[in-house]
Parts: sequence; C-alpha cells; structure tokens
Amino acid sequence: MISKYKIFLQDVQAIMDRDPATRSKLEAIICSSGLHAIAMYRLNHILWQHKFFLTARILSQVARFLTGIEIHPGAKIGTGFMIDHGMGVVIGETTEIGNNVTLYHDVTLGGRKLYDENGKKLEKRHPTLKDNVVIGSGAQILGPITLGNNVKVGSNAIVIHDIPDNCTVVNTAAYIVKHSEPEKNFCAYGIEQEEDKETTKTTKSSAKKHKMS
Repeated sequence: MISKYKIFLQDVQAIMDRDPATRSKLEAIICSSGLHAIAMYRLNHILWQHKFFLTARILSQVARFLTGIEIHPGAKIGTGFMIDHGMGVVIGETTEIGNNVTLYHDVTLGGRKLYDENGKKLEKRHPTLKDNVVIGSGAQILGPITLGNNVKVGSNAIVIHDIPDNCTVVNTAAYIVKHSEPEKNFCAYGIEQEEDKETTKTTKSSAKKHKMS
C-alpha cells in the first residue's frame, strides 16, 4: 500500500509534469490551490473512511472556502491527480477517479440520477473516470457513467453517457428534447433518463454528419 506521503509527492510531481507555469516543487506546494484542495481531501477522506462523517464534511467546506474547489470526502481519487487553476471544480460523493487524471477549472463531476425506477435512492450517482483522463475547463460530467482510459473531454462539453477508451469528445449545443408538464419528482441537473437516449442518438447523428462533411 502506498504511503500518504508518497501519494502527496506524486500529486506534486503531477503538477511539475503538466503545468509549465510551475517552476519548482516548492512553488507547487506553496502556490497551487488545486494541490491544497487535494491534500485536504485526502485527510478528509481518511476521516470519512473512519466514519467521522460530519467532521469530514465540515473540513471539506473549509477547504472549499479556502480554495474554491469542492471535493466530497466520500469520493475515491487515485494518485497523480491534478486540478489546474481549480476555481469552481465540484467532485461529488460517489465519484471515482483513477490515476494521473487532470481537471481544469469549473469542471463538475455531478450526480444526476438520484432514484431508480422503484423510487429507491441510488448509491452510485456520480461518474467514474479511469486512468489518464483529461477534462477541459467548464466541462460537465454528469451521472453514474464511465469515462475510459485516456479519454479527453473538450472545454464546456456535457457528457451524460459512457465514453470508451482512447476517445476525445466535444459538444456544447443545447436543444429541445420535449415539451411536458412540470415533473413531480426532483430531476437533478434537469436531465431525465429518457433524455439520455435521445441525446446519445442526436450526438451520434451529429458526429456522423460531421465526419461525412
């Protein structure tokens, strides 16, 4: 098992490898708000694992206040994680992040489907990011979906379905999917399960047209 100190050093090294504006490890440690948020998350996650839930949540809010980055202590994050610039990043409770993942500012890893068809609250509501994923600024990765190894997500993209390994995805267009009466149940991020299928169908159609042109 990797020690917490080695994990911290790997997070520092990730900044040195991927951020050309950082000139030394000391600068990374002192000046990187993303590194500060990750370090505090790792402490809070230990508290969460030992069932100090309220303490972990309070400290995560302190980290949010200090860094502008909100990481739920229940999230699972691998080594070599980097948040560049960082302001506005949100990482939800059941998010799982692999090794050597990079997020830019304003990224949301959000929970979308809160209940199943029988009204039972789902345990897994947030995305899973495998190794070497890069998420551009402003991107929204929503729901219990999986982004495979080496996936790249363009800035301001909205992703609500699984992405296989070694793919790059971009898309920001909004469009009407239906007219309906007000919903009785709360709909996280305004996205319903029925809309997923239509979004996937439309995205594939758009990609096909782009390829043909």
